[in-house]
Amino acid sequence: PLFQSLDVGNNQLRELPAALADCPRLKEANFRGNQLKDKRLEKMVNGCQTKAILEYLRAGGRGKGKAESAREEARKKKREKQQKKDGGDGEQDELEEASKLLVKVLHVSENPVPLVVKASPGIKDVRPFIVCCVLKGVNLKPGNALKRFLSAQTKLHEDICEKRTAATIATHDLQLIKGPLRYDVQPPDELKITPLGRKEIKAKDLLHQLQSEAEEQRKQKKRQNVSGLHKYLQLLDGKDNYPCLVDAEGVVISFPPITNSEKTKIRKDTRDLFLEVTSDTSLQICKDVMDTLILKIAELNRFTLENKEDSGSDHESDALSGPVNPNPSQNTEPMNSPLVVEQVRVVDTDGNLKVLYPSKTDLTTVSSLLTVMR
Repeated sequence: PLFQSLDVGNNQLRELPAALADCPRLKEANFRGNQLKDKRLEKMVNGCQTKAILEYLRAGGRGKGKAESAREEARKKKREKQQKKDGGDGEQDELEEASKLLVKVLHVSENPVPLVVKASPGIKDVRPFIVCCVLKGVNLKPGNALKRFLSAQTKLHEDICEKRTAATIATHDLQLIKGPLRYDVQPPDELKITPLGRKEIKAKDLLHQLQSEAEEQRKQKKRQNVSGLHKYLQLLDGKDNYPCLVDAEGVVISFPPITNSEKTKIRKDTRDLFLEVTSDTSLQICKDVMDTLILKIAELNRFTLENKEDSGSDHESDALSGPVNPNPSQNTEPMNSPLVVEQVRVVDTDGNLKVLYPSKTDLTTVSSLLTVMR
């Protein structure tokens, strides 16, 4: 249908059809005054623009309807295509085998003090999916290693994370984390975080601050669209509570999809990482993104080891310059020592396992480039 406006206000609608999201010319819609079953959607129709409502319907809302499964299918094909591209035609002779990156998996049972993440029940209505792991043996000291690491993360957010709409990555310095961790929700005016490069602030005030910065920047540059972090603000539209990862001291170390905390910020001398991927779409997307992130870090780590750079400056303010795309898979010398991936369990409040990463079936999507020792 090619209609541009729709008024079904003050009716007896209980739900809105997902097919509305496929009306390309629909610019204005009034759904107010309907008692919808999806309370989050009801809130949105009273306060959000039509575009945000259609986006929510396109994602299948809370029920994840047909529109979502079609979107999921398209994402899957895109990921497979990317992995095929990364992995070449699959012909593996001994030379290629020797050039593969090594990753060793340390199982929870072998770890004397494994890190655990407890997921609160309230998270399921806000941002239900989280996958975490620990990665040890990263070398960020030489030259531009840290800059490359942060640039790679930015590029993954743009590509496989679909500008953070599919998933969001957060990377932390493991030494600065006090476990166990809690994946929780907090109201916007109670959630406090010290964002990267800023002072402690409430989530509600941070979003207002970012919004006005975005407007100011847009006016100065005479642009139509906002850039940077500001592109992600609408991902929290219509939410009564915001997701957060909290450490054992009650400090919020991550506020996806917006920012993580200055407290656990990665620096040049960081050796061990805590990696976190969250999504409101699916668990599989979290796992695929985590697989790709580990592969990318392994590539960067070997590139750093094989290209003897001097230790660079410790100024990290320019650490998000343009993405660097080294191609370490052309090297034939294996890494001296493998990166170690430690499994992390996500459990519910009763201690029942929700997800363990990496499990036996994880990291297979990148197996053409990684040798995984389990």
